[in-house]
Amino acid sequence: MSETSIRNSRALGLVLAALVAALAVERAVSGGHLAVGLGLTAGLLVITRAEGLAAADLGLARPTWPAGLRWGAAAAAVVGACYALAYLITPVRQAIPEGDGDPARAVLWALLVVIPLGTVLPEELAFRGLLLALLGRRYGVLTRTLLSSGLFGLWHILASLGGGPANAAMVDVVGGDAAGTVARVIATVLFTTLGGVVLCWLRLRSGSLLAPLLAHWTVNALGVIVTLVA
Repeated sequence: MSETSIRNSRALGLVLAALVAALAVERAVSGGHLAVGLGLTAGLLVITRAEGLAAADLGLARPTWPAGLRWGAAAAAVVGACYALAYLITPVRQAIPEGDGDPARAVLWALLVVIPLGTVLPEELAFRGLLLALLGRRYGVLTRTLLSSGLFGLWHILASLGGGPANAAMVDVVGGDAAGTVARVIATVLFTTLGGVVLCWLRLRSGSLLAPLLAHWTVNALGVIVTLVA
């Protein structure tokens, strides 16, 4: 194995280790989602610098920003339309758990700070930024897209075992017993893997990480808003 391959494998290992460490810390520290997300982002940036990756490798080069914003805005519009159409379907609307009555300030904090900095930024930087770039040194577009997206799906296993409106809705459908839990985990992994494929496509098609960043934030933010409206 060449020195370049060894270095690339080491970098991939460091990214995966950072992701596992973030999951472990978040599971151990209650209410630490934002801090964990910011810490993961910082760690990923350190790895980026250590591996000599440029902004262009991550899809953050300034010339790509306009295309990233255009594709991201278009994706956000599609996501918004899908949410609106789904909400008009009575069975879907009735399946949405009721909001918990959070005050406006808490909702804004979640939408503008926790979701973008605690979830979207570190996940996009990891899966559509670093991992996609590092895997691209060894694999073609299809393989690196599938690998990155598969890891993105596995990343959500612990989340599928927690609480929240989405999991509550799934429990209503598949049940809360062992079989229902397994079904919920499998469904979550498959759904987020597919979502990862779409986000990778946005990243590669636009040439910019801004496109999947905007799309990802829209999906999560509208999920919060729809739950509150319900």
